[in-house]
Amino acid sequence: MPRRRVLIRPAALAMLARCTTALLGGYAATAGLVSLVSRLLPVSRAEATAWGMITSFLVYAVIGLWCFHEPKLVRVAALVWGVAALAGGAVWLIGARA
Repeated sequence: MPRRRVLIRPAALAMLARCTTALLGGYAATAGLVSLVSRLLPVSRAEATAWGMITSFLVYAVIGLWCFHEPKLVRVAALVWGVAALAGGAVWLIGARA
């Protein structure tokens, strides 16, 4: 009996990439965006942290839903990972609040 090769279908790989982008990239983009907004808010550090924590749930949900709504995987990956990199870089450049 010949041995059958198991191949992963391209559709399964695309779904895996979309899920990874939604979960990990969405988390990174949310953390970067919320940290940047919290850092730039003209309120006390405690209030900015509270607002950041509250809005992070909404931002993460919107990014995750959009990742599965958008038909082009390249656009999803580029936007989500690009936002994560740009927002994270901006937070790193701004530095800690004094």
